[in-house]
Amino acid sequence: MSMDEEKLFAARLHAVRCRPYLATALFALHVVESRRVPTMAVDRYWRCYVSPAFVDRTPVEELAGVWVHEVSHLLRDHHGRGDRFAVKHELTGPGERLRMNIAADCEINDDVFGDGLVCPEDAVRPELLTLSAGQLMEDYLRQFRLGPHTNGFAWLDCGSGADGLEREWDLGPDGAHGLTDQERDAVRFRVAQGINASPGDVPQGWQRWAEEAFHPPQQWRELLGAAVRSAVSSAGVGEDYTYGRPSRRSAGLPGVVLPSLRRRPPRVVVIVDTSGSVSDAELGSAILEIAAIVRAVGGRRDLVSVLSCDAAAHITDPLCRAEGIPLVGGGGTDLRAGFTKALRTNPRPDVVVAMTDGQTPWPDTKPPCRTVVGLFPRQRPSGEDDPDYVPDTPPEWARVVVLG
Repeated sequence: MSMDEEKLFAARLHAVRCRPYLATALFALHVVESRRVPTMAVDRYWRCYVSPAFVDRTPVEELAGVWVHEVSHLLRDHHGRGDRFAVKHELTGPGERLRMNIAADCEINDDVFGDGLVCPEDAVRPELLTLSAGQLMEDYLRQFRLGPHTNGFAWLDCGSGADGLEREWDLGPDGAHGLTDQERDAVRFRVAQGINASPGDVPQGWQRWAEEAFHPPQQWRELLGAAVRSAVSSAGVGEDYTYGRPSRRSAGLPGVVLPSLRRRPPRVVVIVDTSGSVSDAELGSAILEIAAIVRAVGGRRDLVSVLSCDAAAHITDPLCRAEGIPLVGGGGTDLRAGFTKALRTNPRPDVVVAMTDGQTPWPDTKPPCRTVVGLFPRQRPSGEDDPDYVPDTPPEWARVVVLG
């Protein structure tokens, strides 16, 4: 049986009409006829392997949904995310890759079907696994294992583009018609631009993806969030005594009311290096990290203050909103002034986060609170006035994370 290309490409046109913001990605896929593929599958090089028998027995409207489904795996980098998740959690074997394929399908299928695209009866949906919709692949992977709920999905195979495990039919990196890394990034960028241009017509899951496509989460952001969470959850941070609930030890001292120890939300002061050696792009990155810090403390913006500092500390503002954070400076660098002002705020912070390029003197003594230093990377030491300047390394008492 030869493949009915006219029907297959008519389904792609139908998919473009239903999801115009995905047009660039849909037309970037190169079709490869394959009788070894159960239905349709993709590899990480944006080749789409198609079974002629599957095309013959599937209606055009349903084929259009499969087109969108397969390209969604590639746009959302499920193969790369699957590889990273497998390394981080030491997962191996085809069973774990099947689990990743199921989790990836759960992530995208709530945005694929409807509005002209027919949902197949055997499509993987979160509710079939007794899971909540609207989550990411990594979230689903933490919530289920292969078992009775997944037995019906043993046939599932969206290809190496969905889970990162190469298949026997893959043409590999040296095969014909594969996209380069730069070409794949360009396709994602164009799709994200189209989504951001008219977000009102796009499902929420795709809006979230488009926002992260311009600011992709990197390992350093995870490390910074972990460092802040570790600091704010350590013993002594955010702890205070209260008489609102008497201590249980009061029973052993008749007539004496002892206070109990309670945990209050931690307060964080973020010091941003605004000296001349820090670029505008790095200051923009600092704004993004401040938003991540707010999430690390439970979304309480009123507990996060921002202080800009070059050779002198400027202003300390509570973070009442994500935008409009004033960052003033542009002179030399001396974060000691920033630490001094941060520790004098009332109430005193439980955690201080300093974002800097490291070209600054540091306090001589350890601050009386947890300290996290986010370093903007530098290829080589460079001074603002002295070409032989060698920046002091962050002190040992600070948790250091390299940004970028």
